[in-house]
Amino acid sequence: MPLPTAATARKLLHTRTVKCEGFEREDGLWEIDAWMTDIKSYSFPNRDRGQVPVGEPLHGMGFRITYDDRMTIIDAVAVTDFSPFRICPDITPTFKYLVGMRMTPGFTRLVKEKFGSVRGCLHLVELLGPIATTAFQTIAGKRFAKMSESPRSEIKIKPPLIDTCHAWDATGEIVEREFPQFYTDAEPQKVKI
Repeated sequence: MPLPTAATARKLLHTRTVKCEGFEREDGLWEIDAWMTDIKSYSFPNRDRGQVPVGEPLHGMGFRITYDDRMTIIDAVAVTDFSPFRICPDITPTFKYLVGMRMTPGFTRLVKEKFGSVRGCLHLVELLGPIATTAFQTIAGKRFAKMSESPRSEIKIKPPLIDTCHAWDATGEIVEREFPQFYTDAEPQKVKI
């Protein structure tokens, strides 16, 4: 379903694009290639670049993250091709310190603690959130395929998706239908207003 028509006339000023692609490698590892761009619909002066013309990214930066089945980062490469300041790319080698971290609950908080503020690049740090969810989605298809090899009723370990959103609520119809052994008839959680 598309967004509703805008209530008033408007002019596009800024486009941020985030693209994340997940890959299965031949050696059993996984990779995410991620890219973020910020593009203005107008040209503007910039002290370090002179002029940023229409259509040229103000920010153009990305990652390649290699990880294993446990969501542990094996390698991390950060790049900055477009930035407002000449010194911006100087911080990219710092992101090698992602190696060894796991993209599991709490990852985004740890990334902000380790690379936030002047210890990193705000835009690269922000890109790691979509990278982590893309990493999970990339590996999840293979995990669900393995789970499908045996009847779901025989699964003893609670699938990690349960209780991650309203559709996967342990008190809801999806869990009752798909994983009845993990269904509970407790009172559903509601949004507190």
